[in-house]
Amino acid sequence: MLQNLHVKNLALIDETEVFFGEGLNILTGETGAGKSIIIGSINLALGAKADKDMIRAGAEYALVELVFHIEQPRQLEAVKALDLPVEDGQVIIQRKIMPNRNLCKVCGETVTARQLKQLAGILIDIHGQHEHQSLLQAAKQLELLDAYAGEEAQACKERLRESYRQYRQAAEELAGQEVDEETRRRESALAQFECQEIEEAQLMPGEDEEMEKAYQKLVNSRKIKEAAGAAYSLCGYEEAGVGGNIGRALRELRGVSAYDEPLREFEKQLLDIDSLLNDYNRGMAEYLSGLEFDQEELERIEKRLNLINHLKSKYGNSIDDILSYQKSAGEKLARYQDYDAWRMELMEKADTFRNEVLNLCGELSEIRKANALRLADEIKRALQDLNFEKVVFEIRVTGSEEQISANGYDKAVFLISTNPGEEPRELAQVASGGELSRIMLAFKTVLAGRDEIETLIFDEIDAGISGRTAWKVSEKMGILGRERQIICITHLPQIAAMADVHFCIEKKVEQNRSITSIRQLQEEESIEELARMLGGASVTENVRNNAREMKDLARKTK
Repeated sequence: MLQNLHVKNLALIDETEVFFGEGLNILTGETGAGKSIIIGSINLALGAKADKDMIRAGAEYALVELVFHIEQPRQLEAVKALDLPVEDGQVIIQRKIMPNRNLCKVCGETVTARQLKQLAGILIDIHGQHEHQSLLQAAKQLELLDAYAGEEAQACKERLRESYRQYRQAAEELAGQEVDEETRRRESALAQFECQEIEEAQLMPGEDEEMEKAYQKLVNSRKIKEAAGAAYSLCGYEEAGVGGNIGRALRELRGVSAYDEPLREFEKQLLDIDSLLNDYNRGMAEYLSGLEFDQEELERIEKRLNLINHLKSKYGNSIDDILSYQKSAGEKLARYQDYDAWRMELMEKADTFRNEVLNLCGELSEIRKANALRLADEIKRALQDLNFEKVVFEIRVTGSEEQISANGYDKAVFLISTNPGEEPRELAQVASGGELSRIMLAFKTVLAGRDEIETLIFDEIDAGISGRTAWKVSEKMGILGRERQIICITHLPQIAAMADVHFCIEKKVEQNRSITSIRQLQEEESIEELARMLGGASVTENVRNNAREMKDLARKTK
């Protein structure tokens, strides 16, 4: 549930804070007061495109903050699956809009706009002013049907996506290997030469590194011998060597260490040093005795390295790359040597995957058709509740094996008849804007019980409706508000009367600047706002009584 909205320096808003309640939250206000800015700020916080022009004139930045409280276990799991922090079921989303960049945070942790949009899909469903037009799109109609079908359809679609990926991979491999006989002959000869050249080199993994070390040692052998010899002499037991000096130092200390305790410790330390130096000198002597320069060995290693580097220049940057290239060339050679059999095997593989895709498409189609009947029946009842008294609503699912995709091969078409005696026709042919908004509300109502999203936002769901129909929509919103938190912007008093929590959005001029603010209305203030929406140029007592009666009727209906 969306608990709190805090907006600062955004468009006409200086700074405002809204605490939303459970059930149906209604936002009303005069035309131009800035109602859409409130919904727009929520969209911004959830990752919508931001522009520096949105920052209030004279301000350095704009800030939008949302506080959600999550109680649904599956919602919590979904948020955590995005690797986003949740603190005691609370998610705090903050977006700071600056002239040159945006900063998005969730519970204090910086996130990307993409992560915000993924999070938004879990927490909230926003129905904009023109979203009902998407009902006319075939893709949207299929999407709504799949949403109703739920996990059964989703599980089938996941298997279908993997199977379709394998089919496309096999089909593309088959198409990419359409090679004429002359090309096969030429490429076979090249592959055979390459395999033979690499085979004759008898490469061993890691050989090049070992060879390079041996080569460097042999090339620098004279320098090594001179340096090691000098180090040995300096540390030896000759007159000028370190070993001789340490030996003399030990003899001096032994003569006096019996007279003073600390000198015994120094004598012991010097003995340790002498022992280590002895070990060093013995090891260095053995090293020098084994150090020799072999010109033939150097030439052999140099020749071997030249061969390896030559192969690297042709087949890869390492011995592993060269051996991998050899394997690939060998596979190509084997394919071309028995090309017809290989092509047949590839065709059979592609056909197997295609048949698997078709089977899954058929399975998904059956799921959709079964759910289409149930969904159409529920939508029909929901539409009747929205004053489509004699409505006929059908969902027609058709498929073509020539149109397979990762989403199946179906096309879903919504058909409706709002007048008795008329055949159902596609929505685009018969539905007006007001009818479309009610149809979308019917879908939202039906689908609300099938997802985990707790908060629904409707931006002017009342477009194109009035009178008794408006009251029917109001009743449906009230029913929906029993199970979900609803935030709704409306111009209709019938819908506003149904509010569990009523907010008024106002625009004022202060110090020659327009400022939009929002405040929660108490009972009498709500009745006064309803009277304003009902009345004309002035609000009379009769209009107030009418507003009060409408509020009482809404309360009884709920």
